[in-house]
Amino acid sequence: MNIAILILAAGSSSRMGTPKQLLPIGNSTLLGITINTALNSNASKVLCVLGANAEKIKSSIKNYNIETVLNINYKNGISSSIISGIEHLIPMNFDAVLIMLGDQPNVGSEYLNSLIQLFLKNPKQISASNYDGKLGVPAIFPKTYFEDLKQLSGDKGARNLLNSFKVNSLILQSEEFIDIDTIKEYQDFISSIKK
Repeated sequence: MNIAILILAAGSSSRMGTPKQLLPIGNSTLLGITINTALNSNASKVLCVLGANAEKIKSSIKNYNIETVLNINYKNGISSSIISGIEHLIPMNFDAVLIMLGDQPNVGSEYLNSLIQLFLKNPKQISASNYDGKLGVPAIFPKTYFEDLKQLSGDKGARNLLNSFKVNSLILQSEEFIDIDTIKEYQDFISSIKK
């Protein structure tokens, strides 16, 4: 089964004050870590949606074997990145898409592979991560949901779709995932990996 990973990394990092995709972590960057995780998973292809600071970020990831998608509407929120990515994917005829964020460095390839395994057991259902009873990404959507994803709007991403009655979700208890949105969250993460 062909599963594409869609990494959402188009945001302007307004709370950070600097492009968080480029924040250094070890020998890589915040986005570089996410891309490596995706490439080391069992997915068939990795795509990255860029928007704000697209050229600078694209240059920083040019050595990765991935495809980039430009979201010119990134100011309309995370849903616009999902729509850009799905519209790009549809002609490629993938069976499903795994959507993940570019700012969750604790998400490892083993976790993504567990999610993929869960999905393969029930390929007509969405497989999502469970955050204290609320469903979120990383999540895998079969292509039967691509049209629903294209109807999203605003900055909630797929959360409303995942938690709506229209979706049969499989719950995979996620680890303590962190989103890095502020300088303090970045500094706390750097401190945690140095321990």
